[in-house]
Amino acid sequence: MTAPELQFFQQIKPGSTTADTIHSLMAEDPQHPPLYFVMARYWMQQFGSSIAASRLLPALISLLGLPLMYGLAMELFASSSTALLATAFLALSPFDILFAQTARQYSLLTIVILGSSWLLLRAMRQSTARRWAGYGLSVALGLYTHPFFALTLLAHAGYVLGMSAISARAVDLGWSWQVVAKGVKDRRMWGFGLSVLAALLVYSPWIWVLLHQHQRANATTDWTRAEVGLPYLLKLWTLSFTSLFIDLDFGFDNPLTFLVRLPFVVLILLALYRVYRHTPARTWLFIFTTVFVPFLLLAIPDLILGGKRSAVSRYLISCFPGIQLAVAYLLSYKVLATRGGANNLWRAVLVLCLASSVLSASISAASESWWSKDLSYSNAEIIHLVNATADQNPVMLSDMGDDYTNMGDLVSLSYGLQPNVRLFLVSATPDLTPLAQESNVFVFRASQSLEAAIKQQGWQLTPVSDRARLWRIAQGLSRSSIERKISETS
Repeated sequence: MTAPELQFFQQIKPGSTTADTIHSLMAEDPQHPPLYFVMARYWMQQFGSSIAASRLLPALISLLGLPLMYGLAMELFASSSTALLATAFLALSPFDILFAQTARQYSLLTIVILGSSWLLLRAMRQSTARRWAGYGLSVALGLYTHPFFALTLLAHAGYVLGMSAISARAVDLGWSWQVVAKGVKDRRMWGFGLSVLAALLVYSPWIWVLLHQHQRANATTDWTRAEVGLPYLLKLWTLSFTSLFIDLDFGFDNPLTFLVRLPFVVLILLALYRVYRHTPARTWLFIFTTVFVPFLLLAIPDLILGGKRSAVSRYLISCFPGIQLAVAYLLSYKVLATRGGANNLWRAVLVLCLASSVLSASISAASESWWSKDLSYSNAEIIHLVNATADQNPVMLSDMGDDYTNMGDLVSLSYGLQPNVRLFLVSATPDLTPLAQESNVFVFRASQSLEAAIKQQGWQLTPVSDRARLWRIAQGLSRSSIERKISETS
């Protein structure tokens, strides 16, 4: 097929139903619960399947995060200045802006995290059945949005347990079994436990899907278990957490990318310290559990077992509201409470944060790719390399890949490849004989079985881009010739 023909599969299948969408996810992507995709289906029925329409839905969803962030900050700090600044940080966050225009469920995940956190704090402050029911509903929505909402749920559990222990200490029970006994009698513990149990019962059908399809789920997320090493993890942790305020990409291996972020690392650490020393336990404990529990649950397996789960920025979404809230508290306090030269310094820091966010979002908006794209980072490079040989009638050979992620990137590539570029997409047991007469064949991210089939034909793979995992089979333009032609056309 020609590359643009692949876009047909981003449209709603004629005659299909919502049940077909859910069954497709159950069979092919069980790690993705259906809530967002059902919403997207109804949205596309009304507004079409263009890129603009597809991205508009998550963009509009993301706007709901602004009042939720304000409400959460007011619940924690009871300060309108802190709440307004936290809302401004979310509105201008380069990371949140990137994912608010991505046609996936991550902006929905952000608002469910904010909403469930706000509802939890309200229920903890005034434990009523109605408030706990609202929290339980938000937990069910969160789990049906993304399995990693479970990280937020575990952080909330840590917060509730911590607050129960602090309450026991406040009545001078000491650290003993009396603490446990008081916790069992705590209405807040019962409210939290029952609301979570109800949410899990609502989510149980998809738990069954995950258990039944665990092999498929593991295969489609196998790329997160790749060995990367501690230096790589440190780099991505720095990029992920600072991208809430600054996101200037000078190249992953360029030290300047990380040097410009160091002041923001210091700012985040100062903010967390300030929250710990100068806010009540219900505030600092919430901030610390929502930041560190999700992060450690991802980072510790990476450090012990290997992998890069904690290096995937979108997997850390549960941590980010706590960081934004802490920095907003620090800066609002310093700007309002200090005088003289110190006040001018903190005002400058605030201006720097806001200006860096606006500059970063403007630059990334005009870029072809960004470090946060993970496996899709090299798509723009692939488009340039293949289009440079468009007069050679190129063919791109590919399959689902060892981690089942190729199809999404092939759809992405189809929007940039020239109309005469053809795609030859094969199954697990491919018949490659139709390619014998083709003189210009690219191979995109081939699985091990596809590589074996190519070698069985007696063909050789010549690398075109190691980073993009793009090869060529046919004799013709060399790698240097392709690169030279790209520079001529640009």
